[in-house]
Amino acid sequence: MILTRRAFNTALSLTGLAALAGLSPLRFITEAFAQSASDVAKPVSLPDMALGPANAPVTITEFASMTCPHCAAFNENVFPKIKSTYIDTGKIRYVFREFPLDIKAAAGSMLARCIAQGDAGKYFAVIDMLFKQQNDWVTKNTTETLTRIGKQAGLSQKGVEDCLKDQALLDKIAADQKYASEVLKVDSTPTFFINGEKIKGETSFAEFDKKIKSLLKS
Repeated sequence: MILTRRAFNTALSLTGLAALAGLSPLRFITEAFAQSASDVAKPVSLPDMALGPANAPVTITEFASMTCPHCAAFNENVFPKIKSTYIDTGKIRYVFREFPLDIKAAAGSMLARCIAQGDAGKYFAVIDMLFKQQNDWVTKNTTETLTRIGKQAGLSQKGVEDCLKDQALLDKIAADQKYASEVLKVDSTPTFFINGEKIKGETSFAEFDKKIKSLLKS
């Protein structure tokens, strides 16, 4: 799917995000090639937002769209258990990467990046807030809710507007998404890589727990 500029601008008008209208379109690539653990580990355009030690024996990389209900359910029901059991205890490194499936998801990802300013802890707090309020800003009151979240995090009205008009940031998100599609064969969300091994779809804590334990023993 290619989101054209015309479709991009129309979508923004309908959702109240007209401030984004000057940005370039996101392209969604479906063809891909085989990946390796080193391919997954490579940051492309944006620095990784990650929790846990860089030298942890196990790394989980999640590709998610901020408008994906399955991603929100995972964030609510599974991620907190992974965090308390394995991230907070220093056993794994957890990387979150943006894979926006629509323009609203791109806007949410951009806002999270602008608020965090490279602070991973703050970034994860913002995406948690966006997932928990997903129904509000995705299905209704998109601009109002994103602006409120931005203000709660310390951005001004102008700061939010400037963030959502940041073409360079959107281009980097699009480039990273293209890399994930072409090289890593990511075509849906959530998609996870555990030390390079791909797992597609919403996955239970029990499944993660079993895989992580086997890797920690090896």
